[in-house]
Amino acid sequence: MSRQRAHIAMVGIPAVSHVLPSLEIIRELVARGHRVTYANDPAVAHLIEPTGAELVPFSSGLPVADNDWPEDPIAAMTLFLDDAIRNLPALRAVYDRDPADLYLYDIGSYAARVIAESQGRPLVQLSPTFVGWDGYAEEVAVHIWALPGADAYRAKFTDWLAGSGATTLDLETFSGHPSRGLALISRAMQPNADRVDEKAVTFVGPCFALTSGASGTWSRPADAEKILLVSLGSADTRHPDFYRACLAAYGDLPGWRVILQIGKYTDPAELGDIPSNVEVHDWVPQRAILAGADAFVTHAGMGGCGEGLLAGVPMIAVPRTSEQEMNADRLVSLGVARRLDPPSATPEALRTALLDLTDSPETAARSAALRTSAKSEGGTTRAADLIEATLRERAR
Repeated sequence: MSRQRAHIAMVGIPAVSHVLPSLEIIRELVARGHRVTYANDPAVAHLIEPTGAELVPFSSGLPVADNDWPEDPIAAMTLFLDDAIRNLPALRAVYDRDPADLYLYDIGSYAARVIAESQGRPLVQLSPTFVGWDGYAEEVAVHIWALPGADAYRAKFTDWLAGSGATTLDLETFSGHPSRGLALISRAMQPNADRVDEKAVTFVGPCFALTSGASGTWSRPADAEKILLVSLGSADTRHPDFYRACLAAYGDLPGWRVILQIGKYTDPAELGDIPSNVEVHDWVPQRAILAGADAFVTHAGMGGCGEGLLAGVPMIAVPRTSEQEMNADRLVSLGVARRLDPPSATPEALRTALLDLTDSPETAARSAALRTSAKSEGGTTRAADLIEATLRERAR
């Protein structure tokens, strides 16, 4: 079909786990000839600018630099609301002067929906995690709204919406029900997927680079019989005790080469002696390694789960947050993982879980089936196609 160049605006938050999942969609839209602006904090400019999108800078107050999020859910939710309230005027000044033909927005970017609705422009939510389902309000949200401070939060959000220019004034609809959404996860990872309104939300699966090697290259060592990747993602990585447990579990394990990513906050000297079969890095090209790996120890962030499923690799999930615990349980229910909470992730438990997983024909079969399913969801190409379809619908 013919393609007309459009101005597409993406509004995000500076959490790396929210930026990375949609970057390849942005890159693809630019490659298709669209002008893409991307509103976010300059702290993540180094991630955004290589896509070809034009950075629209704003100053976020979210505590992503030190990962110092409050444990209280209402306090955490208030941080996102306050960020939207603070940045809406600056974003409106840019986009009222230079309106986009379509707005894309992260689940935490409330200001984007306000701007799109006030301008009467189409918008598409890009969700890096699971989405709400029919019954979510009664099964999950009701417990959040019963917490101390929830009434004040609701009142503050509702008052802001009333004067913001948005047309969706019901808080729960505004924040939890996109008019159009793309879930950048495999449908297999979605709780109660059969109760998701798929007229509004489409599961496109993890969206990665369309060219091989774009996110890094890696060659499997010729002498490695089996490869194990250990990675806790990009944010909460300062866990030297856990890394030492992995070294004790997998160091000198016959036939295994272990690649251990420790992030930028852990000093390798804290790990002690490194066994000869272990490589320690502050960063690795995770997807490239998983493509040739035999097992994956992960914190069960949604990005890691998606990469593991797409690679067809069995996983040992060591979750540290409530969302990661849900993801870990989902992987276990799918038959491709073992869950070990941090206190129980002893060297003995870690080693047993690895050997049990990799010796199981059933786990191998389930991993292969889920890999096929994940690949069929379309990823980056399908996401870009659906965004362009939304543009064409508006042009009619």
